[in-house]
Amino acid sequence: MTTVTLGKTGIVSPKNAFGALPIQRVTDDEAVAILRRAYDGGFTFFDTARAYSDSEHKLGLAFSGMREKITIATKTMAQTADGLWRDLESSLSALGTDYIDIYQLHNPSFCPKPGGEDGLYDALLEAKAKGKIRHIGITNHRLHVAREAVESGLYETLQFPLCYLAAEPDLELVALCKERGVGFIAMKALSGGLITDSAAAYAYLAQFDNVLPIWGVQRMSELEEFLSYFENPPSMTAEMTETIARDRAEMAGDFCRGCGYCMPCPVGIEINNCARMAQLIRRSPSANWLTPAAQEKMFRIEDCLECGACAAKCPYGLDTPTLLRRNLTDYKNILAGKASV
Repeated sequence: MTTVTLGKTGIVSPKNAFGALPIQRVTDDEAVAILRRAYDGGFTFFDTARAYSDSEHKLGLAFSGMREKITIATKTMAQTADGLWRDLESSLSALGTDYIDIYQLHNPSFCPKPGGEDGLYDALLEAKAKGKIRHIGITNHRLHVAREAVESGLYETLQFPLCYLAAEPDLELVALCKERGVGFIAMKALSGGLITDSAAAYAYLAQFDNVLPIWGVQRMSELEEFLSYFENPPSMTAEMTETIARDRAEMAGDFCRGCGYCMPCPVGIEINNCARMAQLIRRSPSANWLTPAAQEKMFRIEDCLECGACAAKCPYGLDTPTLLRRNLTDYKNILAGKASV
């Protein structure tokens, strides 16, 4: 398999990295089995976060005694230096390690810099000087923050959404990272579940030699699909090109990426799924989204307060209340047999 060097960090990984957010949803035993199978099959780069409940703990269980064989990237959502230190010590303890390869600021609304009142970047420098972290990274969903971080020269890696639905400014960001020697870690490579052809998703990202995609995995069957790409990495075919063109046409314009930063909703609307139900219900087994429990979640949209909090927090600047209403109307038409799935 092709490898990727993450910019000036010098970290080399197969062009398959493991996103450990989903393993928080399975038991310790299941998670350990999945993680060890991933390593045995070729994965060496594992991305997690303090915010992913017990994901770090499960990585620690799986890789006890073999720390030097893997690369671990984790994240903090701290907004102060004191908070960052608390998160860092918690992460080190949960992971069962005394250092973290890439420590990332987790989707901050601005680009932290040395001397800032928040103290975040200065704390990162201190942690690096003490050997607790080896490289400083940042993750983001806001294009302007991501560009500022790359242009600042302060961050060694950037984690940003990238898939075959990407717009031209996203691709310009990839090129900028390559130019500046910043490692590009691609999250949302399957667009939060909207892309169902993983081979096409892989082949598209394989075109960028500086991009490392991370795949969120919570089932062994999902893992085996990505493990098969070590031996037989997909390359772009005419059929894949058609799939990509069709998906781009279907999801052109504003659509919810499912990142969840709009949550929680004051009236309990599951915004990150409800605001993209039109795509989900047509791109995965529809029965999953038509159960009584799913209907109850969708009809909570009728309780929307129009408070605007979700739109204010959306890193993509979407008019989320309008998206919710539009998706509810479509959902009702499907239930009534007036729209197809």
